[in-house]
Amino acid sequence: MYTNISVEHQNNLGRITINRPSKLNALNKDTIQELHDAFKSFDENLEVKVIIVTGSGEKAFVAGADIKEFADFSVADGGKLAKKGQELLFDFVANLGTPVIAAINGFALGGGLELAMAAHFRVASDTAKMGLPEVSLGVIPGYGGTQRLPQLVGKGRAMEMIMTAGMIDANQALQYGLVNHVTTQEDLLPLAEKIASRIMRNSTVAIRAAIKAVNASYEDGINGFDIEVEAFGSCFGTEDFKEGTTAFLEKRKADFPGK
Repeated sequence: MYTNISVEHQNNLGRITINRPSKLNALNKDTIQELHDAFKSFDENLEVKVIIVTGSGEKAFVAGADIKEFADFSVADGGKLAKKGQELLFDFVANLGTPVIAAINGFALGGGLELAMAAHFRVASDTAKMGLPEVSLGVIPGYGGTQRLPQLVGKGRAMEMIMTAGMIDANQALQYGLVNHVTTQEDLLPLAEKIASRIMRNSTVAIRAAIKAVNASYEDGINGFDIEVEAFGSCFGTEDFKEGTTAFLEKRKADFPGK
């Protein structure tokens, strides 16, 4: 079904692996489209409660965008490239109702780091390297990097990373708050799956509402507290709320019906 990615689905967990090893899993327009389709398919699948996205092999999560595709673009072409990419993939993933964990298994550079930052949170192998090198090519990050990196690491650190076009290692990324956990290469996916299994115990309906509320605080002109109040109230009309509160009162584990 896919040329540049592979997908797996087992035990309520969807896994998307970017599979262009000869290009260090670089993002081209076809890969971005395939990723959009895979994320959309998993989000619509009632059996998938968590999605893990990673790269094939041990060298790269995604080593950046495929520069050959846009090296001769005009101003208008560049603007369209960024807008379409954000709509299809980066903003799409950030606002997905199904939780997305990025398992960073190697280089996450440029568009690769932007994809990881679009995920709801990140875990990394101790061999991972992260950075936004775009200014060394005469451009800036165009897939949300200038917005999401400051949100995660703070303005000063983001400015330094962007302006120096340098890389940081996994431990520095952990110190910055860019990733939540660092582990060995061999334990990376098991760790992501362990966290996913903890998420799966909870209400997918409530998690979807929580993602919307958290994201709202980063949207211009939106009062995140108002969105939280609205989402909180809407939970009271769900089967998940009835099951969760009943299970608590009956001192048993909740059996949530799903999405």
